[in-house]
Amino acid sequence: MASSGSGQQLPPYNPYRHLKTLRGHESAVSCVKFSNDGTLLASASLDKTVILWSSSTLALLRRLVGHSEGISDLSWSSDSRYICSASDDRTLRIWDALSPTGDCVKTLRGHSDLVFCANFNPQSNLIVSGSFDETIRIWEVKTTGKCLHVIRAHSLPVTSVSFNRDGSLIVSASHDGSCKIWDTAKGTCLKTLIDDKVPAVSFAKFSPNGKFILIATLDNTLKLCNYSTGKFLKVYTGHLNKVYCITSTFSVTNGKYIVSGSEDHCVYLWDLQAKTMIQRFEGHTDTVISVSCHPSENKIASAALQNDKTVRIWVQDNANSAPK
Repeated sequence: MASSGSGQQLPPYNPYRHLKTLRGHESAVSCVKFSNDGTLLASASLDKTVILWSSSTLALLRRLVGHSEGISDLSWSSDSRYICSASDDRTLRIWDALSPTGDCVKTLRGHSDLVFCANFNPQSNLIVSGSFDETIRIWEVKTTGKCLHVIRAHSLPVTSVSFNRDGSLIVSASHDGSCKIWDTAKGTCLKTLIDDKVPAVSFAKFSPNGKFILIATLDNTLKLCNYSTGKFLKVYTGHLNKVYCITSTFSVTNGKYIVSGSEDHCVYLWDLQAKTMIQRFEGHTDTVISVSCHPSENKIASAALQNDKTVRIWVQDNANSAPK
């Protein structure tokens, strides 16, 4: 029986099971994200499209078409109305997720190479994007769609950009082996958390409370860093990650876990505090590049590359609920 830090007994871990496989993309699925209100699931692909799925019925609702090259990343606005896509065609597009025809409402142009990563700020008036042109751009998207800052941030492609919980900070990661913190308003570097030439930093994101940063490096390692001290508190290993920029995330709906994809075609779930690997989800037939946790239900979506082309949905049955 597991015990918490306060000494009380925790119920035994309730494993996730495979619920459904979503097929609809014609090429590698690069990203999967639940909307913040939990009603929709978006998946992006190298087939140049975004698919919106119902989170409850898992039906395919709409396909968003307009990019001329593959898409690498997605981000939802806080109100779950808009979705931003980052593409190899060097643009970002903002789509109205609730429009029956899947309308593109803005196209953001300025990067000189493929756009690899993007995120809305919590207020959803800004988008931060990272590119193979080695810059970070901050865009005003409520009205003008203008680029407010171009930050010459890294010396190799930018792999990850995201805001903290109040939007005042941005964390970026790069193939150049560094992870940096930026002041959103000024576009200046406040702190460098990692500055090694190798391994490449493939992903970074703030924890929901903004105190920690989860950092992935291409040496099969995830680390949890304390933002204010810059110290590394936890290390998570067991998965395989040496090639691709695999996203990881925090699961907080039922205990605190770290979830990540892996190059051995599995999804991994670790106990955040104990650092122990609790479950490995098998079923995909290629690298699991992206994972997303539902904001309120014990539900995880995972997406895999070219030899798979699917999104898988995993659920934790509620042990306490009466059979329906």
